[in-house]
Amino acid sequence: MLRTLACSMLLLASSTALAQTLPSRPITLIVPNPPGGVVDTAARVVSQPLAQMLKHTVVVDNRPGGSGNIAYQAVARSAPDGATLLVSYSAYHTANPALFAKMPWAPKDFTPVALLVTATNVVAVHPSLPVNTLPELVAYLKKNPGKVTYASQGNGSLSHIGTELFKQQTGTDMLHVPYKGSGQAIADVLSGQVQVFITTPPSVMQHVQSGKLKALAIAGKTRHPMLPNVPTTAEAGLPSFTLEAWVGLFAPTGTPPATVTQISNAVKQALDTPEARKQAAAQGVEVRYMNPNGLGTLLNTELDYWGNVIKKANITLN
Repeated sequence: MLRTLACSMLLLASSTALAQTLPSRPITLIVPNPPGGVVDTAARVVSQPLAQMLKHTVVVDNRPGGSGNIAYQAVARSAPDGATLLVSYSAYHTANPALFAKMPWAPKDFTPVALLVTATNVVAVHPSLPVNTLPELVAYLKKNPGKVTYASQGNGSLSHIGTELFKQQTGTDMLHVPYKGSGQAIADVLSGQVQVFITTPPSVMQHVQSGKLKALAIAGKTRHPMLPNVPTTAEAGLPSFTLEAWVGLFAPTGTPPATVTQISNAVKQALDTPEARKQAAAQGVEVRYMNPNGLGTLLNTELDYWGNVIKKANITLN
């Protein structure tokens, strides 16, 4: 009897201690982008099942602007108690430190919690461009240096840096036309004012499926399930070119390890629900959980990699 009572009290104490690792107020997921798109999608995919797993209120707060710096600064300066988390876009987290001479935050201001989703980029072109394959595009660009235009979601965006990487690896030249977000960019690509757009599937998928754009390759290791007839860049003859955006969850540095672990484990369970996977697939992104150590390693690797790409392309934002 005494042993049973002692065990029960120990389990209760452990459960209480675990609950106390979470903050008393709601958990806010701060998104550095406006509603819609890959980053906001990741937040929406995980927020509801995460709330259910933690039995805690979880809200999404969109704070776009400043190439992500407004949201990153807000989280970096928040209390390290798990109540304020950053839904981080890889292009901001890995590129901004190399793009800005001065920033209101640094990578060391955040501790990894979990990887949420990934989105492999698509090499898409307007049908007026006389190419049907990736090798044909490369050949055409080499015959017409500087005459073809490409769109990006803005200076320093992944579509900008990624296309510069494509140019570096293929020895080609295109004229950069930056926009303020995917909406404006895709409008001009659809009209034929700009010919090339390397971006994540949600921006172009429906237009490729309707025939308004041509998808030449998926810049990843596997074909995209929503575009099964589009080859990977490796299959198309350019195995060195891969471009994958990811979205991860980060907490302010100093957040208790027990809190980070509890939230990360709950994220893993949340992403494994059928609803989360279905919602992600519908938006053209892939659920891919990674624990804090794995996400930290990924971040450090990409900070070095994209820093070198940006330096070689001579891209700066201030």
